[in-house]
Amino acid sequence: MDLSLTDPQLWASLLTLTLLEIILGIDNIIFLAIITEKLPPATARAARAIGISLALAFRLALLAAIVWIVGLAEPVFQIFGHPVSWRDLILIGGGLFLLWKGTTEIHKSVESDPRGADAAVARGMGAAIAQIVAIDIIFSLDSVVTAVGMTDQLPVMYAAVLIAMGVMLAASGPVAGFVSRNPTVKMLALSFLLLIGLALVADGLGFHIPKGYLYFAVAFSLAVEALNLFAQRRRRTAKAADPDHE
Repeated sequence: MDLSLTDPQLWASLLTLTLLEIILGIDNIIFLAIITEKLPPATARAARAIGISLALAFRLALLAAIVWIVGLAEPVFQIFGHPVSWRDLILIGGGLFLLWKGTTEIHKSVESDPRGADAAVARGMGAAIAQIVAIDIIFSLDSVVTAVGMTDQLPVMYAAVLIAMGVMLAASGPVAGFVSRNPTVKMLALSFLLLIGLALVADGLGFHIPKGYLYFAVAFSLAVEALNLFAQRRRRTAKAADPDHE
């Protein structure tokens, strides 16, 4: 099938697929903010850039191997009559990793153990990059399957993924800074990781949770938190303007 830059259907497919890829990338942005929070600013920026670049290369390679990706959905064995594919195993593994990561980070945040923070920094950029790439491999499955379902034009898929990953790289820094400055937002982000991890495990076990429900929960929680932050800012402003007011 020939590509034509004047074909409106091509541009519609590119726009729709890009938006979907950006939405699917929200999970990655939250994870990036959590995983690089304890690193020094310069190291965190480098880790995000290198991690996203490696993840992009892997995602483009997956798109080039569409036939192999489709084959991942074929059952390889059964457990109690339930067929299990390699895709299911990857989703379950990724979901369990997110559940473990979210739980341990919440524990560290609540305990506020400085030794834990020092150890996290000591692990350095390599560990952060490895985790970023590992989790993006998990999220890449949804991205690639979505792309294949939207269009059969590989250049369109490549363009959409490149744009979405560029948006993710640009947004990762501000999101990470915002999460770091607001402890309640960090706790909310960690809760999202648990939610996403549970959804991945459920999907791998054959219980599909529509993504719309997850994104609605995330959006609603963020809206409530935004109102709380706005109210706190107004109280601080009023107190600064009237120091005698109790």
